[in-house]
Amino acid sequence: MKIHATAQARLDTPLGPMTAAASEQGLVGLWFDGQRHHPGPLDAPVNARHAWLRAAQRALDAYFAGQDVDGRELPFDLQGTPFQQSVWRQLLLVGRGETCSYSTLAQRAAAAHAVRAVGAAVGRNPVSILVPCHRVLGASGALTGYAGGLDRKRALLALERNPTALAIAE
Repeated sequence: MKIHATAQARLDTPLGPMTAAASEQGLVGLWFDGQRHHPGPLDAPVNARHAWLRAAQRALDAYFAGQDVDGRELPFDLQGTPFQQSVWRQLLLVGRGETCSYSTLAQRAAAAHAVRAVGAAVGRNPVSILVPCHRVLGASGALTGYAGGLDRKRALLALERNPTALAIAE
């Protein structure tokens, strides 16, 4: 899917650099370098002063400082199918330090019969960390796929349980 953005910037995080993209409506993407489903080069000017990109950097800084960042307070312009968007909205309801299974998320998204489709939508989440797809686990509680890599997923979950845990992941 082509991302429609009006600005982009590189953001630094303790888990590696990220590319952020925004439209006039809000944040459209936040990807780690090399993550699955990264859109590649974006057709948007670099503008680190863009309001939504600055808001994303502030939210990431707060998140990695151990603060509870509620993604529902950020302006998003999540570009995907209506089904994907409904799944991504449900991800925003999974709080810091909480996890849920793909089947639970499917039930919450009124798609209990479509667990695999929900899993695919979670995997295509365009806004890593701030739309917290890393909080979704397999039915047994096992860490399953994360587009940014399982090491990052492990580090994010550890950070949410213990704000000093990130030093272990670096």
